[in-house]
Amino acid sequence: MTDFNVVAAGDRAIPAQPFVARHLIDGEWRTSADGATFERVSPSHGSVVTLASKGGSEDVERAVSAARSTFDKGTWSSTSGKERATLLLRVADLIDRERDRIALMETLESGKPISQAKSEIEGAADLWRYAASLARTMHGESHNSLGSDMLGLVLREPVGVAAIITPWNFPFLIVSQKLPFALAAGCTAVIKPSEMTPATTVILGELIVEAGVPAGVVNIVLGHGDPVGMAMTADPRVDMVTFTGSTGVGKAIVTAAAGTLKKVSLELGGKNPQVIFPDADLQDALDAVVFGVYFNAGECCNSGSRIIVHEDIADEFVARTVDLSRRVPFGDPLDPATKVGAIITPEHHAKIDRHVRDAAAGGADIRLGGSGLPVPGLNGQFYQPTVVANVSGNMSIAREEVFGPVLSVLTFNTLDEAIALVNDAEYGLSAGVWSDNVHTCLEFARRAHAGTVWTNTWMDGFAEMPFGGVKESGQGRELGRYGLEEFLEAKTVAMRIGRTRAPWIEPQTA
Repeated sequence: MTDFNVVAAGDRAIPAQPFVARHLIDGEWRTSADGATFERVSPSHGSVVTLASKGGSEDVERAVSAARSTFDKGTWSSTSGKERATLLLRVADLIDRERDRIALMETLESGKPISQAKSEIEGAADLWRYAASLARTMHGESHNSLGSDMLGLVLREPVGVAAIITPWNFPFLIVSQKLPFALAAGCTAVIKPSEMTPATTVILGELIVEAGVPAGVVNIVLGHGDPVGMAMTADPRVDMVTFTGSTGVGKAIVTAAAGTLKKVSLELGGKNPQVIFPDADLQDALDAVVFGVYFNAGECCNSGSRIIVHEDIADEFVARTVDLSRRVPFGDPLDPATKVGAIITPEHHAKIDRHVRDAAAGGADIRLGGSGLPVPGLNGQFYQPTVVANVSGNMSIAREEVFGPVLSVLTFNTLDEAIALVNDAEYGLSAGVWSDNVHTCLEFARRAHAGTVWTNTWMDGFAEMPFGGVKESGQGRELGRYGLEEFLEAKTVAMRIGRTRAPWIEPQTA
């Protein structure tokens, strides 16, 4: 225990009764049609913190019907950008008001540290405000160079009903990367949060109702991917699906959506590298590497889960990474000092451990950690900060998404070797480079196959900048104007001015 910075459980009480979560359908809170429910047990405290309605096909049917009818009536889609923006800003203010309540439930359900949860809720409110600005500035195009007798218009119209399926690792932040942009575009929505973290999406639904968003515009169905997510995806009345989660589930969604050829936007997995050159500021790089792999316990699509270090500095860099890793506060997520909390489920905890065991069996060197981490006073699942060196590019730990606090270390000698290692992956979400040479950074940024490249930093994100991946990390983009575009369709309008069109068939003369 003395090898790690463990934060024992404090005397902070959790709610005596679990949060009760129900579906939001056509402006009303409803239990499941068949009365089914499910429980969410806190991964850090081992007690039931949420009792949720368990949706089925009938609940999806009602929610999709409400969203479809509301969209077709123009209740939301025909409102002005000003009206939409006003309501989005009102939701943002309510999120700020309820930040502590939302953060507490997110911590209890996901196991993430309370300080991190509060920061994410603050960031989510900012996304709602940014989306509001897009609602007021959205516009089409005009073409007046088509000749004196023609005027061309390109209209930007909402795609229709959007199915929004969100994951458990950033439940409130990720729904806020999707929903306000859909609403800014004029879409209606049906949301399915992860069954492991339903509470904060339900709280968001409460705030949306309080803000005055019309009934049927936002609908929430709780439950499991099968049947809820699959039913939403296959329904022909749904015009698009936006999903964040694993690559495997993303492929299943594409298959389910193929029957109706609906639009699909996917933000999937990553095996994100940081490449460290000898001329980098090593202290800054060390801090970013430790942050990148342990943030959210490594349960993050953008986790910097593999570093590619120049051979000249590899031994020193790994030793310093191990030393700094020992100082990261792991433990009680309700303690404001904690930076790394619990692993989401016992099954995922076991999966992380298998990756580490397999790497050791394959000849890798576990320099730190590599097993569960007991936290005094808590009955949850925690995993040690883990550094695995002597990793080769063909090992599964170097190629597959571990989704835990596990760092894989590879080495390189030349820029070409580093780029080859970076791009030798099925994923292409993000990548990073550390060097004081701007030419090295620019060449890396242009050659790396990734949706985002960070240079001399890691995981900085902004509402104005698009986010998404290439290859098996997904398709489409979130945030920025690109995030709004996902929920819009372009319509061409060609207008002839006056009776100037030459006849195709000459009229018959008397």
